[in-house]
This record gives sequence, C-alpha cells and structure tokens, in this order.
Amino acid sequence: MIVEEKRNMSDNINSSNVEVLQNLILENREKINVSGVNDVLSFDDQVVIMETELGLLTIKGENLKINKLNIDTTEVIVEGRINNLAYSEHQAKSEGGIFGKIFK
Repeated sequence: MIVEEKRNMSDNINSSNVEVLQNLILENREKINVSGVNDVLSFDDQVVIMETELGLLTIKGENLKINKLNIDTTEVIVEGRINNLAYSEHQAKSEGGIFGKIFK
C-alpha cells in the first residue's frame, strides 16, 4: 500500500506557497518507509512517534524497531508487526518538563 499526501502549507508559513510531499509505503504490515520526517520523538518495541512535515505520526505494533534513520533525506524505515498508523496535529513544545524549568 502506498499513501502519498500533499498539503499546501501557506497557512502555516508566512512565506510563499510551500507544497509538502510525504510518502508512506507499507509492505505487508511488516515494514513502513516514511519520508518527510523531521525528528523521531520517542520509540520502543510497541510505539514509534515521529514529527513529520504534516503532523505527528504514531505507529503502533509489536516488535517495532527503527531499521533506517536518515536525517539528510528525512526518511525513516520501521520494521515489525504494524497494527496502527495515526496522525495528530503538532503540539506546542513544552519547556522540557520539570528538568527544563530547573536547568533553564
């Protein structure tokens, strides 16, 4: 299954129209290739959360592992049993919790 999403980001950016292209390539629910990844926020063997150009992407499953992480090409490959993919909007970055406030 290949999912390709385009979104005009002119509402979120003060410059001219910027078109964002993100690809999700899911192979047999065992491997997913995601482009347009800015950062991997957290991961374990059941949940991977990444910040993408189009929002936060949460991947849930079993025995998940990040097989490839390339910041230059903004590509991430996750392998394991993939049960759920979900997007959510970007959230405002916090101060880093209690440690962020202490070590400010």
